[in-house]
Amino acid sequence: MKRLVLFALSFPLLSASPCLAADLALTPPMGWNSWNKFADKIDDKTVREIADAMVSSGMKDAGYVYINIDDSWEGGRDAQGNIQTNSKFPDMKALADYVHGKGLKLGIYSSPGPKTCADYEGSYQHEEQDAKTWAAWGIDYLKYDWCSASKVYPASEMKAVYKKMGDALKATGRPIVFSLCQYGQQNVWEWGASVGGNLWRTTGDIEDNWKSMSTIGFDKQTANGKYAGPGHWNDPDMLEIGNGGMSTVEYRTHMSLWAMLAAPLLAGNDLRNMDDATRQILMNKEVIAINQDKLGRQGYKISKEAGAEMWIKPLENGDLALALFNRSESMVSVRAVWELLGLQGKQKVRDLWARAGLGSFRDSYSRDVAAHSVVLLRVAR
Repeated sequence: MKRLVLFALSFPLLSASPCLAADLALTPPMGWNSWNKFADKIDDKTVREIADAMVSSGMKDAGYVYINIDDSWEGGRDAQGNIQTNSKFPDMKALADYVHGKGLKLGIYSSPGPKTCADYEGSYQHEEQDAKTWAAWGIDYLKYDWCSASKVYPASEMKAVYKKMGDALKATGRPIVFSLCQYGQQNVWEWGASVGGNLWRTTGDIEDNWKSMSTIGFDKQTANGKYAGPGHWNDPDMLEIGNGGMSTVEYRTHMSLWAMLAAPLLAGNDLRNMDDATRQILMNKEVIAINQDKLGRQGYKISKEAGAEMWIKPLENGDLALALFNRSESMVSVRAVWELLGLQGKQKVRDLWARAGLGSFRDSYSRDVAAHSVVLLRVAR
């Protein structure tokens, strides 16, 4: 077992950009998205069953609200140019009513280009019209994916293109969360909020494996933290928890990292048949509380050594979330020194995955962390 002492070299002050959508996404959106598990095999029946499972499983009570339909719901347009659903979704308004009847919200997907990623109808030259249609259906969330827009717009127009849809959504008068999906191009975190965005993808698509998840979560989120805050969030993509490509330990690390990043928590598994391990990860309310903390600060890495990383996230009540991650292939011992975290004397420490108080510790706290695992703590200042 490797012996490491990790500590904060500094305690940087972060500043969030001003909230431009004060009534929406005050904490990172929580819900479910169809793509990771179902791709283009999603339909009305499945969405209704997922909504049922969201309630019966306890996911809704844990804070998950949005049921988001990704690509492949689109049909063509009628003679007046109004977007139509395809045969898999015979009545989107009725589906929205069903989801709303469960106390949940419905999301949808489109592209600023002529076609979506899966080659269905996009919103190109129909932005205002589509926004009005979605509002009439009762849509609560839009994921807007760049895709074929690159064929009709230069990258330099990306900001204006997204603002056009942001303005169109606002003009409907319906509160619709606006999710920008353009893979982090053009430093979207610097301007996403100004075009009406409530969240924006910071990287390419996640895959259900350790390499993809850890690269996206640990390595690609270091430059954008100061732009996250209530109403506008960095989005490292949807959760893969429960889809089978990683171990339970790795999925727990996945959830912990997204919680520390103040990332949207959009489950991507089949909620109808979750095993106990998946349920326990997705519905750990103490971990979710770190993600949903009203201060809205994105956590950040303060030290890294031999595959082990220490991250902190300031919380609204003055506590600290402290994550001890091990990206290596063997056990490591990690020590957090209170003085170097801006703390003094005894500190109360709670293990959020064990859901247990560990006691008070003077000066520092040490813990062995297994390979690909995490120890997620709440430290009372």
